[in-house]
Amino acid sequence: MYRCPNESACGGDAQIHETTSPLITRREAMALLGSGAAWLAGPRSARAAAAAAALPACIARPQQTEGPFFVESAQERSDIRLDPVTDANAPGVPLRLGFRVSRVSGASCNPLAGARVDVWHCDATGRYSDVGRGSQSPRGSLLRGYQRTDAAGSAQFVTIYPGWYGGRAVHVHFKIRTQAASGRGQEFTSQLYFDDALNDRVFALAPYSTHGRPSMRNADDFIFRDGGRALLLDVVQEGEAYAAAFDIGLVL
Repeated sequence: MYRCPNESACGGDAQIHETTSPLITRREAMALLGSGAAWLAGPRSARAAAAAAALPACIARPQQTEGPFFVESAQERSDIRLDPVTDANAPGVPLRLGFRVSRVSGASCNPLAGARVDVWHCDATGRYSDVGRGSQSPRGSLLRGYQRTDAAGSAQFVTIYPGWYGGRAVHVHFKIRTQAASGRGQEFTSQLYFDDALNDRVFALAPYSTHGRPSMRNADDFIFRDGGRALLLDVVQEGEAYAAAFDIGLVL
């Protein structure tokens, strides 16, 4: 269990948020295997090597807290920039965010079709829509929405580069839900992060520049420190926009 260290760290909500212990990633397992001959020389080395070799190509990721700003979205849409109340797009640098979701089964992984992927994050000035944070809170379902994964396990979103608010590093929330044949599915919730240097470049641009530079780096974020490195996005620039794809394997 996490208790927010202060109100600003959880956007004014100091309630307890529960997390699940991180799963080991393929990258982390391989790093362990390559971390030193002394470790490999022990009697567990053969078992460790066999375990690493058995890991599937897709990547298991750590879960992180849902946070206080999740709202069940009725908006099934790919482009989450549009505010259905004002009929205007949220101002900010465009970001194309793709998810590739796989089902991990033993040493193999296969595309997970039909999973619901929800995405939500703050606007360029650090505000979330639909959370009752006063008269300045954006209305409607701005920067919120969900997609179902296709036959390839893919779900695509068009949004903006998220802003920041006090007490947190720059992040995007996501939730993946599956529906089992029995009617009871599973849920995976976590967050995505951005390189600090990239944040500095983006927040020097309008409209982010009116809000200033982020007050917290990734390494100082108490939630990022619990597995956040495995949740860093590999972002590429596409003209004046950015794009990132996130691979995740779920053990269902």
